[in-house]
Amino acid sequence: MERILTNLKLVTMEPEHGYQIIDNAMVIIRQGKISYAGPQQSDWQDTVDSQADIVDCNQALVTPGLIDCHTHLVFAGNRANEFEQRLNGVPYEEIAKAGGGILSTVRATRAATEDELFTLAMERLAGLKRDGVTTVEIKSGYGLTTEDELKMLRVARRIGEQADIKVSTTLLAAHALPPEYAGRSDDYIALVCDEMIPAAAKENLADSVDVFCEGIGFSTEQSARVFAAAKAHGLMIKGHTEQLSNLGGSALAASMGATSVDHIEYLDEAGVDALAAHHTVATLLPGAFYFLRETQQPPIALLREKGVPMAISTDFNPGTSPIASLRTMMNMACTLFRLTPEECLRGVTVHAAQALGLSEQCGQIRTGMAADLALWNLDSPAELSYRMGVPDLIARIVDGNVFYQPKNQ
Repeated sequence: MERILTNLKLVTMEPEHGYQIIDNAMVIIRQGKISYAGPQQSDWQDTVDSQADIVDCNQALVTPGLIDCHTHLVFAGNRANEFEQRLNGVPYEEIAKAGGGILSTVRATRAATEDELFTLAMERLAGLKRDGVTTVEIKSGYGLTTEDELKMLRVARRIGEQADIKVSTTLLAAHALPPEYAGRSDDYIALVCDEMIPAAAKENLADSVDVFCEGIGFSTEQSARVFAAAKAHGLMIKGHTEQLSNLGGSALAASMGATSVDHIEYLDEAGVDALAAHHTVATLLPGAFYFLRETQQPPIALLREKGVPMAISTDFNPGTSPIASLRTMMNMACTLFRLTPEECLRGVTVHAAQALGLSEQCGQIRTGMAADLALWNLDSPAELSYRMGVPDLIARIVDGNVFYQPKNQ
């Protein structure tokens, strides 16, 4: 079916810089794709199907649908008690020794059924939808066995079968060392490479493979093994890198073709140069920075100077960023990292799409792209980063289908 959106203010994000705002614009959607986006023509009614669904948007601001390119939405359990314990002075090491931390989430996730995980994830996803998100990445990483990692990925794929959201899936089995492999990290990496990655690829459950390359995670040598195995099975790669220290994981991931490296608070100039040379996206996660009360900021000035694209994401997870609001992340990126509102909107559209290997499908409003759009009751795109909590969203459009239909005027 043909759908025509008229009388709107269009924010295409198409050029390398600037919002590219078109006043008094229209969008023509055919078979889920954008067939025209630009100034509203006086004779447009002569060129469209008489049965087309025509929506007067009453000068709504229209942006690409937002993209949350780094989340851990699928898990069971709750770590609010640990949050309270830490604020009452209990050291994290003591919490971990008592069975807390990531392993508490692993236990709860292993015990949960796919239906239970699906229901929990859909509740969290609702918050992202309210912020205009039309595409979301979902990682595994709380199963740490082949069976449970694949279970998480099956849930993520099931979420992506819903008509109003698109999902990119990532196998993050190399997230932490499971207790049954204590002291045997190389053996666990062998399991990830020789069993988990082939199984996920065979069942078409993963689009990408991620690794937590860190002193408390996995070494650069182990990460390289995982990346090589992923590429051998035709999967994209990305990295949790330079969050707590500088191990060179970002440069390694970039050199091996990573679409993105994420966190990167401790990234140095050599690492930034590697990202620039290999066109790798730097994904900023201000929610984790805020929640952990970090002080080491990502090298924003260097990333700008070297022309490295910056994406922004929620990193929604139970331990360090339980915040299901991408617009809150945009505001945090402005206030904590001093990004501009334009950089933030580009970070949740164009650059987020690039981080997921989806640049030819979404992230901009132009002919041939998927008709994934967000309609806002706003005067300017800067307002998306400026304020939080106000229900500004009028509608989300996914593949041309309207969810939360705007009223015709």
